[in-house]
Amino acid sequence: MELKDKVVVITGSGRGLGRGMVLAFAQKGANVAVVDLNEDDIAQTVALAEELGVKAKGYKVNVAKEEEVEKLFADVVADFGTLSGVINNAGITRDGLLIKAKDGVITKMSTQQWQTVIDVNLTGVFLCAREAAAKMIELGVDEGVIVNISSLARHGSFGQTNYSAAKAGVVAMTESWAKELARYNIRTGAIAPGTINTDMIAAMKPEARDRLVSAVPLKRLGEASNIAKAATFIFENDYFTGRVVEVDGGLR
Repeated sequence: MELKDKVVVITGSGRGLGRGMVLAFAQKGANVAVVDLNEDDIAQTVALAEELGVKAKGYKVNVAKEEEVEKLFADVVADFGTLSGVINNAGITRDGLLIKAKDGVITKMSTQQWQTVIDVNLTGVFLCAREAAAKMIELGVDEGVIVNISSLARHGSFGQTNYSAAKAGVVAMTESWAKELARYNIRTGAIAPGTINTDMIAAMKPEARDRLVSAVPLKRLGEASNIAKAATFIFENDYFTGRVVEVDGGLR
């Protein structure tokens, strides 16, 4: 896919990895729909994209809400006139051990911790992909792309039962949709980041951050730009579908 003048929806793009992807796509001439919950972050990302000479518009949307997602994609098509793809990046964490026993007291991961993460990180991806695919088919676009952000944690991560399950599910959906949507010339892909230099990592104590870095074979953290390059690769390579790009510095 040639990205110039294409229209791409990117969720969770007010800051961090999402903002990095917005700017990478804008640099290639793609018009971008910036989706997040924080209006200030949305406005800043939109302004940065517009400085690169493309059309950008912000949308405050909770991706876990079906009616909001349906309206989002209807609004994007109304505002931009078409739709070329979506990057499902929005995600949250609510970490905790499945069971923790100490001094005879047992605490458990709550159903709220479980469901909140599943709603955003798995159901949100499902809803956005479904609505994007429906609109692209309805519009009769020549080619469409759905990219889902998974994680190295999909293999299982201590204290992240909910997050790991959702990120594994994201990959399974990516593979299923590649088979289902190929007839409409809609491709899919997933990206599994390792430890990326985000605001959360930057706020860590130096010793904790150093431990993270030491575990990575390349001995450095990934950057948002590394994930953005993987996303543009999937969009631009028209023989890529249904697979995962692991961007983890060799960490397994």
